[in-house]
Amino acid sequence: MREFRYEIFADYHQFYLQDDDQSKGDLSEAWTKEATERLLAVAPHVIGVGTVRNMTVPVSISVHDSRPKIREEEWDQITTASLKIDTGRIVVAGCTDYFPEAARIDVKPGVYEAIVCYGKLNSLSADGFEGDDLYCVHLFPGGEIPPSVVKKRKNA
Repeated sequence: MREFRYEIFADYHQFYLQDDDQSKGDLSEAWTKEATERLLAVAPHVIGVGTVRNMTVPVSISVHDSRPKIREEEWDQITTASLKIDTGRIVVAGCTDYFPEAARIDVKPGVYEAIVCYGKLNSLSADGFEGDDLYCVHLFPGGEIPPSVVKKRKNA
């Protein structure tokens, strides 16, 4: 397993993982009501992870050789989706980050399944600026799967 940690400005309550070919991966139509409720938007070559804060949030990305075991009880919400990577590089960024300077993770080209884990979602301050929320994305080689909610957060 390889793990990467970031502090990402989640402007518009989101960050994304996408193929390094910027012409692929357009979430402009993907943030439907359903996607917003599940905190996960999906389009070809990109996934958008919703956040509860419109601020800088901690994000960890783990790249595995096979499906990892996730302890559901440790997370408020868990979603899944697939991510196709043609270039062998995943861009990790907030939606207003400058694309050429965004973080990149080298991977083998192919289809990855993503398990997105959301933690401490109810830790926000009254003004929504402070919190201990965290976001962890596990990626592993897999197949095309539709986005789904494995565990739904309470009080959502």
